[in-house]
Parts: sequence; structure tokens; C-alpha cells
Amino acid sequence: MMPSSPKLVAFDLDDTLAPSKSPVDPRMARLLLDLAARVEVAIISGGQLAQFRAQVVDRLPEASAELLSHLHLLPTCGTQYYRLTDAGIETVYAHALTDDEKSRALAAVEEEARRLSLWEEQTWGPILEDRGSQITFSALGQQAPLEAKTAWDPTGEKKNTLREAVASRIPDLEVRSGGSTSVDITHRGIDKAYGMRKLAEQTGIALDDMLFVGDRLDPDGNDYPVLAMGVECRAVEGWEDTAALLDALIPTLPSR
Repeated sequence: MMPSSPKLVAFDLDDTLAPSKSPVDPRMARLLLDLAARVEVAIISGGQLAQFRAQVVDRLPEASAELLSHLHLLPTCGTQYYRLTDAGIETVYAHALTDDEKSRALAAVEEEARRLSLWEEQTWGPILEDRGSQITFSALGQQAPLEAKTAWDPTGEKKNTLREAVASRIPDLEVRSGGSTSVDITHRGIDKAYGMRKLAEQTGIALDDMLFVGDRLDPDGNDYPVLAMGVECRAVEGWEDTAALLDALIPTLPSR
């Protein structure tokens, strides 16, 4: 079942539009533009802008500035907001953590990961990353292969244990499970529901007129806050599921 006619469709990125940290398939890139010809299209993820650029923006087929203007990019769960223009990516806003908040977050997550024996020796890229408005711990590093990430914590127990330990250290900040091997730290109240509310503020589109598509809508998943706030949601298990959903949805929507 689909909502009768959503005015905005928002997507998680990793494992919804593309495999984790991988570029979108050309089919998905084309579908996103076909959708943008009909409704507003948003991508909201815990990743940083560089990830959005490499995985999606740089993979889009050539399109008019008018069509690209209907794409909304919300890295770090909406603490940053960008639009596409003929001049490139334009910043709408970016709310950064303070230097003190960053230093306390970095110290807490590293110390607790080491205490819990979750600080791995074999990694692919940085374990800790300062994303401006978010500190991210990636147990196997930012460039870890999908197979290794999938095998590291299949039940989510490691991430949840680390999240709880870090949260007790920095109660003034938000600590939540991110991707398959990550924990994210932001200002309090920051999750994908926050990002959806920002979308509503910026676009003037009511939450009741939005559809969200994500792969982690389970209660422990980082997409769940969107479902809990009452936005219409569709669960997928990979980009192929999302593509099939869009193949069914797009023909039902009127062109602009």
C-alpha cells in the first residue's frame, strides 16, 4: 500500500539507496530524478556531506537546475541541510557542536570502546570522525568492507552496549546507534525525526504528506524515530527493494 499522493519522499542512504558507503546504482540514480520530476525528494542520513556527494550527487545523470532544486540533502540526521543549485551544493544551515562538546564526546566514546574491548586493531580508515555537527565512532573504520561490517555485530548488541556506556558519560549530548558498526553523538534531540521536522519547516510540506523509506525501522534502528513520530514509512531490505517500490510509486504521481 502507498500513501495516496505524497508531496515529499525521504530516504535513508546506506542499505536503502545503496549498499553501505557505496555509490548508487545507475538505475537508482535515474529513479531519484524521475521522482524529483513529480515530488520533493530528500535524503537523510547520519553520514556527512562528502558521503552524500560521493554516493549520490556525483552519480546523478545530467539534469536541469530546476529538476535538481527538488532534491534536499540532510547529512548528520538533519543538523546540516543542503540544496542543489546550478552553482553546486548550497548550504541552508549547519549546526556544529562546540569544541568542548566534541572533545568530551571523542574522549568518552574512545575510552568506553577500549574498556569494552570494542576498539578493533584491524580497521579500514579512521575509527573516530568529527563531522562538525556529529561525532561518529565506526568500529571497523569508515572504509570497512561490507562483509566485515555485517559480521562484526549482527545482533546490534555491541553497538547498543557501547551507546549506553557512552550516554552515561555525556548526558548532555545525544548518543545513538548509527549504521551497522557505528555510534553517533550529537546535540540532544537529534535523530531522523528531527531531520523530518526540519524538512517540514523548510519546505512547508506537512509531515502527513511525506513518505519515508528506510531499512532500519525496527525499534533499535536509526530510522525508527521517523516511524514513531507518525510519518508514513516503508521498510526495505536493500536498494533493490527501494527501486521496486519507486517503480510502483512513480507512475501514480502527477508530473509537475
